[in-house]
Amino acid sequence: METMEFESILLPGVDAKRPIVIAGPCSAETEEQVMTTAKQLADRGIKIFRAGIWKPRTRPGAFEGGGSEGLKWLQRVQKETGMYTATEVATAKHVSEAIKYGVDMLWIGARTSANPFAVQEIADALIGCNKPILIKNPINPDLDLWIGAIERLYQAGIRKLGVIHRGFSSSDKKIYRNIPQWHIPIELRRRYPTLPMFCDPSHIGGKRELIASISQQSMDMNFDGLIIESHCDPDSAWSDKDQQVTPDILDYIINLLVIRDEQQTTENLSELRKQIDDIDDQLVETIAKRMRISREIGTYKKEHNMQVLQATRYSEILEGRINQAVKFGIEGDCMQKILEAIHEESVRQQIEIINAK
Repeated sequence: METMEFESILLPGVDAKRPIVIAGPCSAETEEQVMTTAKQLADRGIKIFRAGIWKPRTRPGAFEGGGSEGLKWLQRVQKETGMYTATEVATAKHVSEAIKYGVDMLWIGARTSANPFAVQEIADALIGCNKPILIKNPINPDLDLWIGAIERLYQAGIRKLGVIHRGFSSSDKKIYRNIPQWHIPIELRRRYPTLPMFCDPSHIGGKRELIASISQQSMDMNFDGLIIESHCDPDSAWSDKDQQVTPDILDYIINLLVIRDEQQTTENLSELRKQIDDIDDQLVETIAKRMRISREIGTYKKEHNMQVLQATRYSEILEGRINQAVKFGIEGDCMQKILEAIHEESVRQQIEIINAK
């Protein structure tokens, strides 16, 4: 894919100062609920109002949005508050309807971005469209799939592109609804530094009490903006009530954010960075030594007709090293991922030796 050049997604009158905030209810439930929430948000300086018109639910029977009727309510929001509007689209028909009713910004949801056929259908429907389009990460942690969705829209001529990090689905729901896996959006930013990036703390956290801390983390990682679910009466919301906040609470969260100085000199960090570079060099050398020993083990196993994988031994290493790491203040999950990667490479090298003729 050729180098992608992106145009600004900023709408006229929206301040480029971080964070750019898109806020509104998970679902457009009723005209009264939409207008009440929009007016409260507008009074607190929010310029872009979001609301789900079509809601893809996990199971049938749940509220799936008001459909095209809700687009009329978004038109009223534009007229009476001066706010811009944004909604999710999942089909070509959604795109057509949203454009017909003058929605200012569209986004592609996580379930849709995971399906290249659906993304291509939307991309084809958007040809000639000059509206800002945001793409949520796929539900599974697949960076190439996310980039593929970006490329499909780019090839359709869309240049006002941005992304939304909303976390990744997991069976582990102990803390987050969707695990952040921050390294994935960080790598996306490394590859496409001019691509606008929003964080969706509502879907990452799944609980309103986590929104503030997740928002701060995203600002510390230089995200451009936030998309947060806000409802005039969250406890009565028809969908995802636990992750929505009132406009008052949203205002409090935004005003509490600490925005780091991007222009601050990094000269004072040079010595510390040099130390990290030296340690990284040592890490590579140490892993290389470990792989040399693994190859020697592979030779021994080949000579004695032993199987490569010694599950008991691996479990002992994993448990012992993780416990050791925790004592040094390293998260167990982090250490486990490192050890699993090293073990996978060790096994690969041993298999290579055993299969060599």
